Amino acid sequence: MNDSAETLWRYYRETEFLLTQSLSSKLSFAIITAYNPRGEVLTPCQNGLLDRLLQYEIDRLGFPYRAMIGASQDRKHMEKSWAVATDKESAIKLGRLFNQNAIYYVEADKLQLVPCLLVKEEAFLGAFSRRVCRVLELPELT
Repeated sequence: MNDSAETLWRYYRETEFLLTQSLSSKLSFAIITAYNPRGEVLTPCQNGLLDRLLQYEIDRLGFPYRAMIGASQDRKHMEKSWAVATDKESAIKLGRLFNQNAIYYVEADKLQLVPCLLVKEEAFLGAFSRRVCRVLELPELT
């Protein structure tokens, strides 16, 4: 894996999640974004279009979902994401469809970083609940 892919993987491992409502620790769900496919930073307009396409696809598949934000610890980088109630394999397929390097999967509050396009092993990242920041409303991403 090249240095830029290693750097991205390290950033993915440090991600925190902004939510307006708590999620039950008993739920299993994926966290998927359509922003910045293959790790290439796009414009807010391009990311917004991809996000709407992902939401449409999730809705078409009939999966329950909720909006959230994946963010760096310093909040300098944020991506609109979706908590999607689906199995891991379906989530990986969605991640690949939207050219994502990886997705997250949560089972019983255990957060996993799951590769889609990158050739890496899944990484256990600890308790999902420890990475959640409750907010009154999700920030507008520009």
